Amino acid sequence: MRAMILAAGRGERMRPLTDHTPKPLLPVGGKPLIVWHIERLAKAGISELVINHAHLGQQIEAALGDGRQWQVQIRYSAESTALETAGGIANALPLLGEQPFVVVNGDVFTDIDCATLALPAGKLAHLVMVDNPAQHAAGDFGLEHGVVLDVATDKLTFSGVGVYDPALFASVQRGQAAKLAPLLRAAMQQQQVSGQHHRGMWHDIGTPERLEQLDHWLRTKN
Repeated sequence: MRAMILAAGRGERMRPLTDHTPKPLLPVGGKPLIVWHIERLAKAGISELVINHAHLGQQIEAALGDGRQWQVQIRYSAESTALETAGGIANALPLLGEQPFVVVNGDVFTDIDCATLALPAGKLAHLVMVDNPAQHAAGDFGLEHGVVLDVATDKLTFSGVGVYDPALFASVQRGQAAKLAPLLRAAMQQQQVSGQHHRGMWHDIGTPERLEQLDHWLRTKN
């Protein structure tokens, strides 16, 4: 299975840190945030990676190279302007192949074991859900008996980690900006989205304050 790390966001909420450094390269716990993802994917046995980029993307390529230092192969999907999540994935499909693939949002930090992830037969997406953080108390989607629902009384937060069938993006033209949520909601209407509840570590690194908190935790936890 191949994997894609989403790294094209501008990181507006992280400014001024992201004015001169792309968000995936911001250091946390002694290494760039994106390197934590690369190492976890490599540990999970996923060695073929695709990384998209837009803002200061050449810095990402210069820092990571072809991935050999982590025993993985990295290929890049460059975007002249950020294409949103679904647009970025659709643009990278030629690099991802025809089989289901893992996608990891580059600005989360988690211990989700991607080696355990799979796309059940007949599904277009499999989402890892987490408990709602304080900054997103309402959640995103419901999860009942392994099926993700758009309409539910109790909702969880989408972690930014999922497995997708390329067919989910069939309606998105390459190079066109497109959001992921509408595609997922359409698939949910057909009960084509499965999910699981991850109760382990997960952080949304959306602000300089949360980055600093995570950095402090990582440096002091041992």
